[in-house]
Amino acid sequence: MSWVKFKEEKNYAKRYANEYHFLRILFQVFVVYIMSYPFLKLVYNVKAEGRENIPENGRHIFAGNHVSMFDPVWLSGSVCKPIAYMAKKELFVDDCNLSWWIKRLGAFAVDRQKPEIATFKTVQEIFKAPAWSLGIFPQGGIKDNKKIENIQKGFAVIAKHAKADIIPVSIIGFEGYTKKPFSQNVRVKINKPISYKLPVEEIIRLWTEQICNDTGFENGMVQITEEKPVAISI
Repeated sequence: MSWVKFKEEKNYAKRYANEYHFLRILFQVFVVYIMSYPFLKLVYNVKAEGRENIPENGRHIFAGNHVSMFDPVWLSGSVCKPIAYMAKKELFVDDCNLSWWIKRLGAFAVDRQKPEIATFKTVQEIFKAPAWSLGIFPQGGIKDNKKIENIQKGFAVIAKHAKADIIPVSIIGFEGYTKKPFSQNVRVKINKPISYKLPVEEIIRLWTEQICNDTGFENGMVQITEEKPVAISI
């Protein structure tokens, strides 16, 4: 088996702490802060709020509502930290246009139908790497109905397993894709952490209420689903 073929067949559901090195941080800085964030800030007039709510120490999971394909960039650019995101496994196939970028930015794959034990192991590996945090979108995919509903237990279960507090991040004001500068006013609000020590249902309730209070979205959390997938959906 050639080296190239080996690299193509890498299991991106299972990643290790040594993959989250200084060069990957530099690459994420280049992609987010130099290539992407300045353009998106120009077009969407992005403003970050609440950076003072990020504790200096400890493990953290940044959990945001998911309204657009730009959410990972807005979130990373606002918190000013290297973040490894969970992403659905379909984004890692060769015919996905974003595959090359997602792999090298440090994301890891999740099977939304059959979550693997590798997910929990990868989370632990990420937290072993200096400076890195985890990024999750608990809605499991992009939602444009301005309603927070069907939140899956996975992000709270992962937080408790990793002993990492959850920091709710509200993405506010996105009204659809545009190329017109300053035609929208997107705000990224970073809130105070939710303790992983709380019961799973309480973590989900507090996260949902915080996002709904910030965004004005309808709280449609009638029940909590049993599945564990939590991933970027673009």
